[in-house]
Amino acid sequence: MPAAGVPGVAYAVVQDGEIASAGARGVLEIGGDATVTPDTPFVIGSISKSFTALAVMQLVEAGEIDLDAEISRYVDDFSGRPSGAITIRQLLSHTSGFSTGQGNAPYRDAPYDDDALARGVARLAETTPAHVPGSTWEYSNANYQIAGRLIEIASGEDYQTYVTTRILEPVGMHDSFVADGEVHDSAANGHVPWFGTKLTLADGPTDRVTAPQGGIFASANDVARYLQMLMNGEDDVLSADGKAQMMRPASDVSPYYGFGWNVEPDGSVWHTGVSPGVETLATMIPAESTAAIVLVNAGGGMGFQETVALRVGISDTALGRDYYDGSSAWILQVQFVGLVILPIVYLLSMVWAWLRRTKVRAKTQSGVPGLFSLWFPLLTTTAAAWVLLGLVPSLNGSPLAHWALFQPDVVLAIVASAVTGVMWAGFRLLVAYSGRARPA
Repeated sequence: MPAAGVPGVAYAVVQDGEIASAGARGVLEIGGDATVTPDTPFVIGSISKSFTALAVMQLVEAGEIDLDAEISRYVDDFSGRPSGAITIRQLLSHTSGFSTGQGNAPYRDAPYDDDALARGVARLAETTPAHVPGSTWEYSNANYQIAGRLIEIASGEDYQTYVTTRILEPVGMHDSFVADGEVHDSAANGHVPWFGTKLTLADGPTDRVTAPQGGIFASANDVARYLQMLMNGEDDVLSADGKAQMMRPASDVSPYYGFGWNVEPDGSVWHTGVSPGVETLATMIPAESTAAIVLVNAGGGMGFQETVALRVGISDTALGRDYYDGSSAWILQVQFVGLVILPIVYLLSMVWAWLRRTKVRAKTQSGVPGLFSLWFPLLTTTAAAWVLLGLVPSLNGSPLAHWALFQPDVVLAIVASAVTGVMWAGFRLLVAYSGRARPA
């Protein structure tokens, strides 16, 4: 925990179909006295996708939804649009064609109103998928926002009510709830990395738009009950066959993802959850009726104070696997330190250019080599700024505004490096040309 900078952690372990152990360490908030317990709700992030998939499968078994029907059959917003041909199976298995970036696009409308999900999905319906539906696998939150709206239309209930009454309550998840636009003080506070420390996120209303993709709040004990249910081989909230279908590859295009779960060749099933300031991990071995859930109320930094080794270490220990030590973090650490130092170097270089302004100005009179040395840095720093502000976020699948919710220190360092680089190159040119002697 000290190495990860995590204020609190909760965990629970299922063995032979029973909750064998549960525990917690630390506090809900840095500087606070309230302690974390196995019954403390955490936002479980993308583990929530399995709840949405389960709800869809319930409606499939009730005859309200056809897995291979196109979404336009149920959600009118998709009629006549390229995205209307996406099937329900493709949504649940991330083969719809929507990209990671499309799923992380910022939603600027009020996300707390009762109709927020409907409005958010209507916006997504106007988006042309990045790939032909069914042609490739790419993880996208857009798929599960749409699936959440599908649940509302097929059931006649809002997403929050349906999941609460058809899943949480029957499973006995009494310390859990669905993001509903309200503030919930009982949940663990999130903490985001900030240059080797952690910043506490203020309590705020929960987001209804992102609820189906990542807005379930649950305690370690409650998630353990949920995993028990998925592995029990019984017909209860869903048939045993339906549960098994969720936890096996969905198609040839989706060989490692079922419905709401990553699936491995060794039979294990897992999903992580990454929300601003909270990170989670749930892992099951259905053949052994064994599972582990780990919840931490802090987001990992870029190489520093990562939570991966803590979460995976607890899980691997519980499941009898080799412990993961996170030894590759040094590569990210070097990158992060470089991003932090680079703006300082550029600012010092501006001071140096001013102190040596006579030599800088002389370059304007020294022919092609001098002009090249003056103008080429503007080209390279502009290209570097494009890489940092455009290409890197695109490859990461998140615009900078979205990325900043999880790692604000990294985004600040990226922006500062990009801006100060161009400033340095521009300042050298300003110094060079503003002080030249004019002919009489």
